[in-house]
Amino acid sequence: MDIDTKTIKEYTLTMEQPIAHCARMRNTTKRRKRMAEVFYTNSIEKGGIFKMKKKVISTLLCASMVAAMLAGCGNNAANSGNAASGNAAGQDAAADNNATAEADTSAAESGDTAAASEDAVANLIAATEGPVDLTVWCSELEAYQTVMAQLVDEFKAAYPDVEFNITIGAESEADCKDDLLNDVEAGADVFVFADDQFNELVQAGALNPVSTTFTYDLNEAYAEGILDAASMNGQLYAYPLSASNGYFLYYNTEFISDEDAGSWESLVAAAEASGKKVGIDIGNVWYTYGFFSGAGLTATLADDGVNTVCDWNSTTNSPTGAEVGEAVMNICSSDAVINIGSEDAMSMVQTGDLVAYIDGTWDANTVKEAYGDGYAAAKLPTFQAGGQTVQMGSFAGYKFVGVNAYSDFPGWAMLLAEYITSEESQVKIYEATADGPANTAAAAQASSPEIEALAAQSEFADLQRVGGNFWESGNTLGVTLFEGTDDVQAALDEAVAGITNPVQ
Repeated sequence: MDIDTKTIKEYTLTMEQPIAHCARMRNTTKRRKRMAEVFYTNSIEKGGIFKMKKKVISTLLCASMVAAMLAGCGNNAANSGNAASGNAAGQDAAADNNATAEADTSAAESGDTAAASEDAVANLIAATEGPVDLTVWCSELEAYQTVMAQLVDEFKAAYPDVEFNITIGAESEADCKDDLLNDVEAGADVFVFADDQFNELVQAGALNPVSTTFTYDLNEAYAEGILDAASMNGQLYAYPLSASNGYFLYYNTEFISDEDAGSWESLVAAAEASGKKVGIDIGNVWYTYGFFSGAGLTATLADDGVNTVCDWNSTTNSPTGAEVGEAVMNICSSDAVINIGSEDAMSMVQTGDLVAYIDGTWDANTVKEAYGDGYAAAKLPTFQAGGQTVQMGSFAGYKFVGVNAYSDFPGWAMLLAEYITSEESQVKIYEATADGPANTAAAAQASSPEIEALAAQSEFADLQRVGGNFWESGNTLGVTLFEGTDDVQAALDEAVAGITNPVQ
């Protein structure tokens, strides 16, 4: 993608971000060499005017940055492996040096602007010495790996004067947060993750704030709600990539009519009549959630941002938690309904045995090829619980691209993250993977049965915001309901006790 430098905003110089980065840097020669790049990258305050003399650059680099390194980085917190401590140290250092930074900025604005300083990308290139080593983590699915390799090649070609060594790793978005926090400094520079991991990544200091933009204005590219989901306390921390991290119903119209797909009762009856199967990964509470949320029951993040509030065992809600549980057991009691994960389900889709499956856009290409002219998708079906017709709910969310706060090349990592999430790139990702774009302009170019199904389901979907203990107990509940139990209330009570148990 060609970068139109005329559209790149000019910026006001501020020292807050470099000082914050300084507090996170390890006291090594390699880190000190990267200070110039950090300076150029994170000293640009979004929305301002970047004006600076060469003598001011020299003064800031030689005086302010060195002083900050000695004062802000020469303590134990700056060299510890605790990212959260590093963030705090950086913020304190930034506050202490704010007055000096403002004075330096005013001085810079009073003089002539060096030609090279008018272009943030040119400044980044000028500050780069030697090869740029970056690691990117994205979905392990072949389609994602292929399109990411294409985008990385295009990115490198856009900057022919820079030597890049960019490695693409296979990392499930669902596991990204846990794997990254095992060793943040050794993690990927740029990574794709599900939005429900956002809070913990920010709290751990693993995400580099998006305080600088190079090639496009995020406020113009995304809807406000999407940017809110990628922000904390007014600070943007991630680049939105897709808005289709949810689920719906795939079905084959050769066996399941559009009307059949509208309710679990008619869906199961049609599958039974044709001798085929309907699938749901009921042992994964990500999907089981939809039955309870549709009935007005709650599982959400507590006010502390760590634990989960859950009332799935309610005896006063209408329908009650037990009535919802009994409805799930009734659905699963049919031999036509199977508990099956995505990988095995795709095998059965290809053999023609599985004619309906609750899933997401990541499997759209496989299902589309297998079902052929019978390919269809719709919102999730309704079900009967406690004498009521209940529309099944769901989780919905986004996939974000994050930049590691400990990257040795933060500027290039941020620029690559922008490239991956640009309008053109999101269209290419959609065409390769069927993952619906988050970018407003890119989303307008995406049209398919699965995207329309997600849009229809969005009215009944909730952002995924739960604590760490939600998963194990919730997964166990799903398996229990699939297999059947004589005491649904006891199963729900046990599950809720586990889900709401404080995270240690």
